[in-house]
Amino acid sequence: MVITKEILDELTAKAKENPRLRCNLDMRNSADDQSQRMLNALELGTVMPIHRHKGSSETCICIRGHFEEYFYDEQGNLTDTIDMVPGGVVLNIEKGQWHSLKCLESGTILFEAKDGPYHPLEEDEVMNVPKDVLR
Repeated sequence: MVITKEILDELTAKAKENPRLRCNLDMRNSADDQSQRMLNALELGTVMPIHRHKGSSETCICIRGHFEEYFYDEQGNLTDTIDMVPGGVVLNIEKGQWHSLKCLESGTILFEAKDGPYHPLEEDEVMNVPKDVLR
């Protein structure tokens, strides 16, 4: 798969139309591929809850735009902020690390990869905090 500007623009358009203000593109080789590799288009105002992945680390790279990744301790206190821009850092989030993000620019797209097949977040993988606490 060659990721072109047209593919990125189409993904961004879909994110703008989606009520969640985000949309992903599955980059696995087939449905039998037991990995998770995707592009995730984000728009300003999308809400990403504080969450963790108990069974996988997560690798993130900013392809286009700008976002901040946030890390939290077990009590929900912000412990670190990582600025994510194209050509910047490659971030590997450790398994079990509480995290979230905030989109800072329309048209933001990130690449993310996780171990193993997709499974929805379980109840104990989402931190219950008031919405006004989310960055």
